[in-house]
Amino acid sequence: MTALNPLHTLWLTETVRLREEHAGPLEDQEANRLARSSDGDLPTRIQNRALWLAERDGLRAALLHWLQGARLALIVLMVLAIVSGAGLAFAALGNGLAPVNVFWALGSLLGLNLILLLSWALGLLFAGEHSASLGRLWLWLSEKLARDAKAAQLAPALLLLLQRHKLNRWAVGVLVNGLWLLALCSALVILLTLMATRRYGFVWETTILGADTFVSVTQALGSLPALLGFSVPSVEMIRASGDSALNIESARQAWAAWLVGVLLVYGLLPRLILAVLCLWRWKRGRAALGLDLNLPGYSHLREALMPSSERLGVNDAAPPQLHHVSGGASDLHSDGALLVAIELDDQRPWPPKLPATVKDAGILDSRESRHKLLEQLTRFPPARLLIACDPRRSPDRGSLALIGELARSASATRVWLLQAPPGQALDAERLGDWHSALQQLDLPFADCAPLTWLESGHD
Repeated sequence: MTALNPLHTLWLTETVRLREEHAGPLEDQEANRLARSSDGDLPTRIQNRALWLAERDGLRAALLHWLQGARLALIVLMVLAIVSGAGLAFAALGNGLAPVNVFWALGSLLGLNLILLLSWALGLLFAGEHSASLGRLWLWLSEKLARDAKAAQLAPALLLLLQRHKLNRWAVGVLVNGLWLLALCSALVILLTLMATRRYGFVWETTILGADTFVSVTQALGSLPALLGFSVPSVEMIRASGDSALNIESARQAWAAWLVGVLLVYGLLPRLILAVLCLWRWKRGRAALGLDLNLPGYSHLREALMPSSERLGVNDAAPPQLHHVSGGASDLHSDGALLVAIELDDQRPWPPKLPATVKDAGILDSRESRHKLLEQLTRFPPARLLIACDPRRSPDRGSLALIGELARSASATRVWLLQAPPGQALDAERLGDWHSALQQLDLPFADCAPLTWLESGHD
């Protein structure tokens, strides 16, 4: 089973809280009992309870499906970024038949990037908790690619969890700046490839501006790239390029180096710095994530998970829908053998004669006795558990749920379907219902007492 990191655990906990907030309390008696038996403070017990409910209701599997969809969605966006970056480079340089207008090329490479970068920065400063279009697109693609109906509950829970700790801005920042960085890297690679395999001439054109304006703008934009070793066209080259493309090799190389340097300094480096900054803030904030115990969905669990006094019985109202009953086995250290009976009448003597190493847990005929035994099994799970049932009764959902819960508290479990008392006969159809129900629970059963197995673990 794939291990969950702390963020995934908090995410599932928040998802369970939202489900209970909108649909009402879940059937959580066993989850609360197991959470109480675990060591830890209240947040730890709340998370243990949520993990158990998420496993039972399929939310853990839905989370793994959502993460797979998120990875696929990220790959799709990365491919789109690479293709878009290549398109920017081709649009900037054209087909090589006509001279390249350097400022049109620069606008093609950096114009949209700078506009969206400014928009993202203003949203971060003034709007606070905003949602970038790329972030919404990624969440939408993740949900579609997950192909799990239960995964639809995960995205709102993640957004609420991150917004409460003001982390969504940094998560979106990593995504947005990372994808733009990838697009600009793709544009730079294609730009260098085209310049290495084709011969381009560079010009600038104007109707209302003078040559001095272009000289000043070119030198100003090239000042920072020049600090990194990129050459800047001389004043004579800039003025001459206003009339026609220079065929001088040094002029072409100077303009090409200037264009690459401007793209690197004003395009790639800002995105790289912002991506690293957002990633640092994201990791720092993620390490400080925790539960807000003041939320109504968590505050009411305090008495259930850390009771001031233990109560017997079940006081919660039954949920509108029962969860699917399943069997299983305990992974905890277990020892000994135990026999327990469920709702037997006084027509048969009980208990039967047992080996000295087998303990009798009596007959479970009330909520108090069930609760008490389950609490004991949580602390001291048996290695082998034999559950005796009267097949004259119908295998209702309550009995099957109790059998499944008992089975999950022991390392190995078998069900003993008792013979009818003298003078009575078992109903074949009802006995078949028991067989079908126990097969669904994946529990072995027999019509005679497997006392040899119960005593020694072998038939």
